[in-house]
Amino acid sequence: MTINIGVIGTGAIGADHARRITETLTGGAIVAVNDVNLSQAKAVVDKLNIEATVYDSGHDLINDDNVHAVLVTSWGPTHEEFVVAAVNAGKYVFCEKPLATSAQGCRNIIEAEMAAGKRLVQVGFMRPYDSGYRQLKSAIDTGLIGEPLMIHCAHRNPSVPEAYITPMAIHDTLIHELDVLRWLLDDDYVSAQVVFPRKTKYAHSKVADPQIVLLETKKGVRIDVEVFVNCKYGYDIQCSVVGEEGIANLPEPQSLLIRKDAKLSNAILMDWKDRFIAAYDVELQAFLDGISAGKLTGPSSWDGMAAAVASDACVKAQESQKIEPIEMPVRPAFYD
Repeated sequence: MTINIGVIGTGAIGADHARRITETLTGGAIVAVNDVNLSQAKAVVDKLNIEATVYDSGHDLINDDNVHAVLVTSWGPTHEEFVVAAVNAGKYVFCEKPLATSAQGCRNIIEAEMAAGKRLVQVGFMRPYDSGYRQLKSAIDTGLIGEPLMIHCAHRNPSVPEAYITPMAIHDTLIHELDVLRWLLDDDYVSAQVVFPRKTKYAHSKVADPQIVLLETKKGVRIDVEVFVNCKYGYDIQCSVVGEEGIANLPEPQSLLIRKDAKLSNAILMDWKDRFIAAYDVELQAFLDGISAGKLTGPSSWDGMAAAVASDACVKAQESQKIEPIEMPVRPAFYD
């Protein structure tokens, strides 16, 4: 059976997901699209050469009986509204991060999902599907490096637009580390602190850049994450897990080694979509397969909320310049 998909939000990631479902993955078809910019939605349909209804309302798309599942890839503040509507309509929904822009918004989604009596939501945290992170997870779970003691991370972008402001370093950027590090360690956070080194001259006036986020987990693991979004040289994700008996580093993306002009060099990626392109394919195929099997296995609404709770604390720590507690609620048995 082909799963008919409706896409709400056809910007960069929405258009790319529509492309991969149409051209790369199996089991799904794009039958409806919506965007605040209708011409953008129509352009995606034309480019993919598909027959899909273009809606001027995300709610009309959700209520289309021909739509079996919904991809929410619209502007972050709209996610809660559309996810809750899709769940209330009894439809599976894949929501790009953030699940909601606040922990309370995530709670509202969880309440709707629990009322539906079935997991219907998968959150677009793609890093657990990345082969490098899976290797790190295996090294930890098998005890290859002993018990983890510390993790050192970096999340670097070459540049960000003027609309990117200081809290977005947490809500839009660090959010990926907040999710994947919980998954790597099978642990939750208890505190956060944010410190600001010397500001780079390439950062505009509304963003403090770089930032260093310091986290502590329930098991006592200490984590530092450098968030540097105007690093200029490329898109670079680093993760080093220090264990009692060894250190495991996230593998570098595969790239061609060049000997030329008296230099030995590797290219560095500039676009985040290229860095995790395979992981995006795997996560969306898992979503389609989960619908077919009647059971989603990817990042859940609870994972989205856990990241949001930690994210809110980190933003508070940005403002207070103090160590802020992270008070994680008890996970409902529904998500075990």
